[in-house]
Amino acid sequence: MTVSRTVCIGFLTVITVGTILLMLPISTASGAWNNLIVALFTATSAVCVTGLIVVDTGSYFSPLGQGIILLLIQLGGLGYMTATTVLLLLLGKRLGLKDRLAIQQSLDTTELSSAASLIKSIIAMTMIFELSGVFLLMLRFTSDYGAGRSLWLSVFHSISAFNNAGFSLFADSLVQYARSPWINGVIAALVILGGIGYQVIMEIFIWARDRIRRKRQCQVFSLHFKVVTSTSFVLLVLGTLAFFAVEFFNPATLGPEPVNVKLIEAGFQSVIMRTAGFNSIDIGAMETSSLFIAIALMFIGASPGSTGGGIKTTTVRILLNCTRTVLKGEDEVLAYQREIPDKRVLKAVGVVVASGMTVVMVTILLSLTDPGIEFIDLLFETVSAFATVGLSTGITSELSTLGQLVIIGTMYIGRVGILLLMSALLGDPRPSTIHYPEEDLLVG
Repeated sequence: MTVSRTVCIGFLTVITVGTILLMLPISTASGAWNNLIVALFTATSAVCVTGLIVVDTGSYFSPLGQGIILLLIQLGGLGYMTATTVLLLLLGKRLGLKDRLAIQQSLDTTELSSAASLIKSIIAMTMIFELSGVFLLMLRFTSDYGAGRSLWLSVFHSISAFNNAGFSLFADSLVQYARSPWINGVIAALVILGGIGYQVIMEIFIWARDRIRRKRQCQVFSLHFKVVTSTSFVLLVLGTLAFFAVEFFNPATLGPEPVNVKLIEAGFQSVIMRTAGFNSIDIGAMETSSLFIAIALMFIGASPGSTGGGIKTTTVRILLNCTRTVLKGEDEVLAYQREIPDKRVLKAVGVVVASGMTVVMVTILLSLTDPGIEFIDLLFETVSAFATVGLSTGITSELSTLGQLVIIGTMYIGRVGILLLMSALLGDPRPSTIHYPEEDLLVG
């Protein structure tokens, strides 16, 4: 079995097991057997760290069911191969070449030799950030719900936020805490840390360690680090300004709030729109122009090696730099005085084209299965599912059974990655051994 098929089948296996567990009577608050579609949709959304729901998580599922969802989120955020590797290491097994290749593909990293140490670092980092999130969230939740309830709320929302899942135990997500800078800040920080990728966080850690030890030669940040951090920062600022300006007078969203709260909510949505499905305002009440801005941010998504989806920040940056190269009449795609390899440019083009085609086809399918729903809502739902964001204008539960099955498939494709899925279906790519004559053609 090829590496890509191992990863894809692994995710399907986890989704299947999660569906069976969520169907059991002990997983529902009513104590009755769960609906198959509801269980399948919820399990897929959790494993794919999406956050789209067809029922209210906090009231529909029992505490055990909520715990199963949280476990699926954690497994989905870490990735199938990461979870499998942890199990192998606990059993004292050694990683073979195939295991290391699978880890390399699932984490979208170029590292191969130090797979075991990389996994250990990822697990340790995940625990540190999630436990920190639990402590910080409890400082606010305790005053509202008491020690016992606030602990579970903090654990659930911290893990959901860091894994960019967007699942919430509140019926209105985080709308009730829209005026709370503390809750917004903690959740946004967890989402950002989970969305920039493990490699970026490790580089920051190594740089800080070198500075503390006062080494003469500190960590030199890689091109990946510079591209991810700068692109993420620009998207965050532009998104905040765009939502602030467009929704400023909207009476159903930011209109009634004071300016400082408007900035908090606009900034929070700018963070959330690219990766996680929390919301502090009514998404369905947003202006159409804001929904298009949100669609663009969701389609871009997070960064490689992270828990978020989308075409990734590095892909967008490569294509923007490629466009600049063409406009300037140059031959090399550069970023921070470094040449980007042609194979990375080709991969970026492939990711965008394949992702765009997937979004178009899924939107067409949804317009056929649910013709009574507005096009902008269907497009928003499609991109949200494909980019594993989890935001919705409120139509998820209104979709027909066929429509929900389409969304389930879209979430799966978005989580495993369109190129990895195609590789699993068609076989791993092989270098071309035949070179044909070159001939020019007109473009543009």
